[in-house]
Amino acid sequence: MITSTANERVKLARALLSEARTRRKAGMIALEGVRLINDALDSGAQPEFIFYNPEQINPNALHGAPDALIQVGAQVIHHISGTEHPQGVVGVFPTPMLPLPERPRRVLILDGLRDPGNVGTTLRTAAAAGVEVVLFAPGCVDIGNDKVLRGAMGAHFRLPLRDWSWTQIAGFCRETTVYLADMTGDIAYDAADWGAPWSLIIGSEAEGASTEAEALAARRVFVPMHSGAESLNAAVAAGVLLFEAAKPR
Repeated sequence: MITSTANERVKLARALLSEARTRRKAGMIALEGVRLINDALDSGAQPEFIFYNPEQINPNALHGAPDALIQVGAQVIHHISGTEHPQGVVGVFPTPMLPLPERPRRVLILDGLRDPGNVGTTLRTAAAAGVEVVLFAPGCVDIGNDKVLRGAMGAHFRLPLRDWSWTQIAGFCRETTVYLADMTGDIAYDAADWGAPWSLIIGSEAEGASTEAEALAARRVFVPMHSGAESLNAAVAAGVLLFEAAKPR
């Protein structure tokens, strides 16, 4: 059992939960909680290691990877954890890199979304609505942020995600119609041609669309609202638009 917070693996797990730079350099993420770790294991992901505190977690609750399990003391879990009430288990995995579709038909682009809870919810919604890939444009929160991971509820292991430049995004989406969610748009959400290959840009509610997003968009799509309502939360707007796009046509 590891009881020292000075252990190198303990320091790595803590850094992966809290530092985007460490995640990028190591090519790894840290997952906290039985459900997230089981989502990763069920997808076939192979952990580097999984710390668990036997006073809090029965290792039989985890779906495999017995050779990766390492017992740690409660103080170690508290030291690593990104939550006020640690769940007793933290797993370190390679950053998921699911293959991209060769000819994408349903692409979601996040433009400057920095709120990790919003982004996590949006990823969870995108996976449920049949989106093929989510692209993080410059200015977004880090893909491996612990709050994003928790909010996404395993979407990282079911949905290809990429952190790309606008040049890369434009090249990937060149054979799709690019829609920008915009409350002053020119086409209602239920009038867009979602039957053809599309890409949808969701921007920050507070800051609006970036100049790059505006330049890339072919159409601006809006959700009609009752008078007095100024805008929708980014995750809510994404949900409305993505499930409209998912309707059979």
